[in-house]
Amino acid sequence: MVWWRSFISLYCCRLNAPFQLFLFTVVTFGIALPVVCHRLLYSYYFMKDWYLSPMSHDFLKKNLKEAQDTVQYFQQMPPEILQSPKTQDELFPKPWLVVTVVTVQRKAEYHYLMQVVSKFHQLLQNCSQCGSNRILLCNVQEEPEHNEDARVLKKFFPTIARFKDPKDLLGFKVNSQFEKEKQDYQYCMNNTLSRFDPKYVLMVEDDAVPEDDIFDVLHHLLTQRKSKTKLENALYIKLFHPERLQRYINPEPMRILEWIGVGMSVGSLLTFLYLKMFSKPEKLWQLFLYFMIYIMLLVELVGRHYFLELRRLSPQFYSLVPVTECCTQAMLFSAQSAQRALGYLDTVQCQSGFAKDTALYSFLRERHEYAFVVEPNLVRHIGLFSTLRGLTIDPKLL
Repeated sequence: MVWWRSFISLYCCRLNAPFQLFLFTVVTFGIALPVVCHRLLYSYYFMKDWYLSPMSHDFLKKNLKEAQDTVQYFQQMPPEILQSPKTQDELFPKPWLVVTVVTVQRKAEYHYLMQVVSKFHQLLQNCSQCGSNRILLCNVQEEPEHNEDARVLKKFFPTIARFKDPKDLLGFKVNSQFEKEKQDYQYCMNNTLSRFDPKYVLMVEDDAVPEDDIFDVLHHLLTQRKSKTKLENALYIKLFHPERLQRYINPEPMRILEWIGVGMSVGSLLTFLYLKMFSKPEKLWQLFLYFMIYIMLLVELVGRHYFLELRRLSPQFYSLVPVTECCTQAMLFSAQSAQRALGYLDTVQCQSGFAKDTALYSFLRERHEYAFVVEPNLVRHIGLFSTLRGLTIDPKLL
């Protein structure tokens, strides 16, 4: 360890400080990072023209394999593990948390709903503090029997259908698919509250697979954090934000302070190491400013998403920040905030450019509410085929 440090120190000491830093910058941003990051999907160095299509195809292929494994999971499930919905109601009349999965028929071969529900079921089986948590399937397909996954799973999990009777479609008319999606969301949330009377409702779309630590993190946030009372009163807590929108240079200005903080803290450390290895420059503040900007550029160009992933080491490391507008893959409501959200949604009509996520976000200012987003994400979005904007022949990860 000593010989290489002595070699670098001896060689670099012959160079003046500006040239040392210039060389350091060129090697980092012009050589090292392009080599390391050219296949990182959310990095500025990602070579989209070369890798996006093959990575998207690999993702779909892997997703198809996971869908097949999920089908086998339910086919081979021992009967004693999967209790009937009626038995579950008797055992847990008032659950702490209900996971409501809103579902419509999607690309059948990918079994999105089965993938989501099987993962939630596995996590609940292995969670020591989740005994009363429940799963509810909410089928909002206009012809509910066409939703094959929901039809299979209703034997094992409580299931409600918005259009279970053909008469329900009589007189049903909406101006856009966006308005129908909002009304579907209201129907599922309202029925969850009336059927179970839970303390919390987790509204999940049927293409949002939970991360392994989702229940540990939620339990920590809602029962152990000092801010738990504030979280209970929030209009909602969002558990997913698209990775491509997690950069520092984005419409969310509150990240700028975090970005500067990262630059100052890590920049101070690099300044200290530089002074230990090389001679002290004439203007120390210029050296600190250089390393601060260097770190800020590095974390942005590599991708903030990848540094957020380090927080998965422990539930205590997850952060709560002011919410951002997009999207609704997984939203947590307390029983009280769910009632408020239902009332607010009654006052608006959704359309293109004003979907339910935009509507919910608009209430924060209009109704003097507040909301949070958890970082990093607690669910993975696996649905490349959108039911809202139509099927895509060749979907891409970006």
